[in-house]
Amino acid sequence: MSVRYSPVDPELFIRNRKRLSAALKPSSIAILNANDTAPTSGDGTRPFIQQTDFFYLSGIDQTESILVLCPDAKEEKHREMLFLRETNADLALWEGERYTKEEAGTVSGIPTVHWLDQFEKTIRPLVLACEHVYLNTNEHLRADVIVETRDMRFLTWCRSAFPLHRYERLAPLLQDLRVIKSDIETALISEACKITATGFRRLLGFVRPGVWEFEIEAELVHEFIRRRSRGPAFETIVASGANACVLHYIKNNRQCRDGDLVLIDAGAEYANYAADVTRTLPVSGRFSPRQKEIYHAVLRIQRAAIQDLRPGITLERYQQQVGDYMEGELIRLGLLQRKEVKQQSKEEPLYKKYFMHGASHHLGLDVHDSGSKYRPLEPGMVLTCEPGIYIREEGIGIRLENDILVTPCGPLDLTKDIPIEPDEIEELMNMRRELPV
Repeated sequence: MSVRYSPVDPELFIRNRKRLSAALKPSSIAILNANDTAPTSGDGTRPFIQQTDFFYLSGIDQTESILVLCPDAKEEKHREMLFLRETNADLALWEGERYTKEEAGTVSGIPTVHWLDQFEKTIRPLVLACEHVYLNTNEHLRADVIVETRDMRFLTWCRSAFPLHRYERLAPLLQDLRVIKSDIETALISEACKITATGFRRLLGFVRPGVWEFEIEAELVHEFIRRRSRGPAFETIVASGANACVLHYIKNNRQCRDGDLVLIDAGAEYANYAADVTRTLPVSGRFSPRQKEIYHAVLRIQRAAIQDLRPGITLERYQQQVGDYMEGELIRLGLLQRKEVKQQSKEEPLYKKYFMHGASHHLGLDVHDSGSKYRPLEPGMVLTCEPGIYIREEGIGIRLENDILVTPCGPLDLTKDIPIEPDEIEELMNMRRELPV
């Protein structure tokens, strides 16, 4: 089955399965499910997005699929298995092509591929020969799990079918593995960043007084999709004027006005990997003196903060350091008083009135990817750097966000090609070059 993005090297998935298998207890079997296709009302469905752990281990971008890992199985053919819904002429007519067994084996690097109707009779003897059954659940700290997933339905079935086995959690193991990106993964994230860069550059010739926030969003989506992205990796934020002070503003329904700033937080998805970038543009093509003063403050903070994304620091300590930079800039802007800062509570620093969100998060298959704030950074981690200053009294919100790869030699900015210097932004916006559509 063809997909929009270029084929991913199956070595990525082979290596990921080997690493997970090595982390399982002896005499274990691990079973993971693909995502459901989410329904709308009536007989409609939403675009399919794969369960990220399942993709990380298999590369299969299709619903109704199951991955089984049984490292200690007596027969080699049982150690890694894929189960897929069998395609047929009617299914191909109504829904399009699906993976053949051969295609799934090529994509995943798994030689043993069965149709889904063979699942129960195939795994029963394997489960009975094992002591531990590893299952997957959504244990992301930010997750609000209100919809039952295919993994959760399978958990209920499995406990009923095999009530006396020891059940284990896959999530902690996968979170630990996924936080360090391989070279193949870094290349995929880099491609998502390159696509995102073309989108932002397109906007520099488009944004002007009178355009609507949703028109700006449409320009981004157009550029993403035509470059082999499925589209945005998350809900795009296009926040003009006072809307920029609403951190998760996604209505995108206001008309941009002369003198406004417009904060755009967006990122393309590529092969299920995400970019996450924020830029703040002057709608008129020129920053006012006050806007530029605040913009430069945020930019100075970001430059310093990027250099701190090095091996050894924890995100907890990193947030404190960025907070120190923020305090200095807010004092310089006259928004905080040095005397009050010296007397502030450590638990509720005064800068949080103007910078109330985190300075960084892990990035990968999920926009807010797996990673503990207590784990020291290591080479191979990819994180955002996103300081911002939000002055609600003035209706000004400015955030700048880049995507950074941690390396032994220092931080590597994967989004350095997206204009960020205010003078460059003004110059490019005022060229008003016609971009291809």
